[in-house]
Amino acid sequence: MQKIRIGVFGLGRGSTYFDNITNNDGEIVAICERDDKKLTEALDYLGDITTGYKDFDEFIEHEMDAVFIANCFHEHVPFVLRALEKDLHVLSECTSNATMGEGVQLVRAAKKSKGIYMLAENYPYMLFNQEMKKVYDGGTLGKVLFAEGEYNHPFNFDNTEDHAMLRPYFKHWRNRLPRSYYITHSLAPLMNITGAFPKRVTAMPCFSPFDEYNTLGSPVADRAAIITTLNDDNSVFRVTGCAAFGAHGNSYRICCQNGQIENLRGMGEKVMLRYNSWQIPEGREEINCYDPEWEAVDKELAEKAGHGGGDFFVIKEFFDCIRSGRKPVFDEHFATTMASVAILAHRSILEKGMPYDIPDFRNEEDCKKWENDFTSPFFKKDGSEPDIPCCSKTDYVLDEGKLNNYLQITGEKE
Repeated sequence: MQKIRIGVFGLGRGSTYFDNITNNDGEIVAICERDDKKLTEALDYLGDITTGYKDFDEFIEHEMDAVFIANCFHEHVPFVLRALEKDLHVLSECTSNATMGEGVQLVRAAKKSKGIYMLAENYPYMLFNQEMKKVYDGGTLGKVLFAEGEYNHPFNFDNTEDHAMLRPYFKHWRNRLPRSYYITHSLAPLMNITGAFPKRVTAMPCFSPFDEYNTLGSPVADRAAIITTLNDDNSVFRVTGCAAFGAHGNSYRICCQNGQIENLRGMGEKVMLRYNSWQIPEGREEINCYDPEWEAVDKELAEKAGHGGGDFFVIKEFFDCIRSGRKPVFDEHFATTMASVAILAHRSILEKGMPYDIPDFRNEEDCKKWENDFTSPFFKKDGSEPDIPCCSKTDYVLDEGKLNNYLQITGEKE
């Protein structure tokens, strides 16, 4: 089997993929990280075959077949473009692009490059989501009509150790993350299972300031974005971004002509498959509640991988596509469609539910419309202010006492 020589840029997330890369016959030949401690620890772990860099310009010149872009959430595109220009295969962490203009740049660059682009979205590869896709593809449920996806990830702001690690300074992207932006974990499984692509989006916020915490540090007082999409097959999705209501977990439900399938909240990998009493296929019951199983060939490595096995399958799919010349399912069109939903859902929230059409950047007309739109809720690299608010209530003011407590735990001066 062909060894894939890969470089990893950004070791905060990138280092968690090391074992999955080697378990899929990959060879990590270069890593790039500005943090000295992370870089040294990674080099000690990987051994002499790997060269370490602190400068991306030097790193990207290393001889390799592919690069994994795993730097900050909203800063992937400039580095993806550099890699695609060198005809490298690119695996990029989520989100693919943080502005509409970057989405145009990404699709145009991928079209010109000899390398493939794939988004490193792992939730569709969780066991229950793979099972739901298998059942849906089998056809017994009929066509999807409505589907739901929730990624619910509340955070304890009083856990000062994690708080300082994940949000180390006030202008950090996590403190500015609109609730709709981290949408891939809720939307990608639905798109992958059904094949439906969003064409129009509207959204509403769940605004509720985090008054129960004493070390907030974030001006985002929304708990969730409730996002509705109308899709290219006339189905409707209701999804969240990264939500913070109820209990931690992720759940998905696919409602079709003949029945529905969903994973059960708080029940591990368990799936509930139900049919209408007059549309039960041969070999099934009206109500089927069961634990799906991994394919034997993947079981051991999948169970060791992070995110319910998803991290293993991300690398497996990426390397399979490189070796076979096949285009990934989570390609630049899939990725930028999700990013457009995320970005435009937040604008819908700021405009009290105004609907937006989702562009297709494979069409030059859509590219022309959005190519100069780099509007962002995040601070710029030079420290300049964001272009738009990150919270649905644009006049929301962060409590000064909570902010001061946050600055104390991070060691940052106001």
